[in-house]
Amino acid sequence: MKKILLLGAVGALFLSSCVSSKKYSELEAKQKETQDLLDSATVKLNSCLEENATADAELASLREQNAMLRANNQELINNMGNLTTLTTKGAENLEKSLESLAEKDLTIRKLQDAVTRRDSINLALVQSLKGVLGNLDDEDINISVDKGVVYVNISDKLLFASGSATVTRKAKEVLGKVATVVKNKPDFEFMVEGHTDSDKVKSTAPFKDNWDLSVLRATAVVRTLQNDFGVAPARMTAAGRAEYVPIADNETSEGKAKNRRTRIVVLPKIDQFYSMIEEGLKDPSIN
Repeated sequence: MKKILLLGAVGALFLSSCVSSKKYSELEAKQKETQDLLDSATVKLNSCLEENATADAELASLREQNAMLRANNQELINNMGNLTTLTTKGAENLEKSLESLAEKDLTIRKLQDAVTRRDSINLALVQSLKGVLGNLDDEDINISVDKGVVYVNISDKLLFASGSATVTRKAKEVLGKVATVVKNKPDFEFMVEGHTDSDKVKSTAPFKDNWDLSVLRATAVVRTLQNDFGVAPARMTAAGRAEYVPIADNETSEGKAKNRRTRIVVLPKIDQFYSMIEEGLKDPSIN
């Protein structure tokens, strides 16, 4: 009986020892888990503390900036009275400047419009001349525009015999075509210029010198345009330039041939040009 009791006690003690060891292990695991949570919370707390410190610093900086802005704003408010006076004067000066600029801009636009119209008219004139004279060689006749002026250069071999101021029959054919165009352009005036080479006039010639020859050739062309083709004489001017406006070297026969020429200078009437400017004043796009 005693042995049985003794064995029972030992068994109970053994069972009791086993249960306590299991609970210990569980508690130990919970403690480790709790410690891990505590460590994680500590890290997060430190991070939050650092962020809070940074936020406090930023807040202090913003408050300082806010104070500076308030001070600047107050200074601006204090200066409003002076600025208002200055602004009023500035506005008046600006208004005057804008008025002046507007006037200058209007003038420029009027001039540009007049120049554009003149160029358009000149272009139409050139196209008309080239249309009626296009069958001639470029060496004999040349049409160009320079600085708003139309030039028609005609070689003297088309207009005159050598040493003569009498217009040839072939020349009348050319001048008739030119007359057809200029008669349809009543807003143009033109000057007929006679040009020679540098060779001196022979003593037996009926001319005193190249001045005399160039002028007589110019007047011969003008008379032909007036008498044979009905061009109004009031629109024409005859001029002699002798050998003093060459377009080539007089040292060669080719150059001399180019310099012996009659040049018709066609340009709008000055009053017509100013009328273009005045018409620009009436243009709604300008006004």
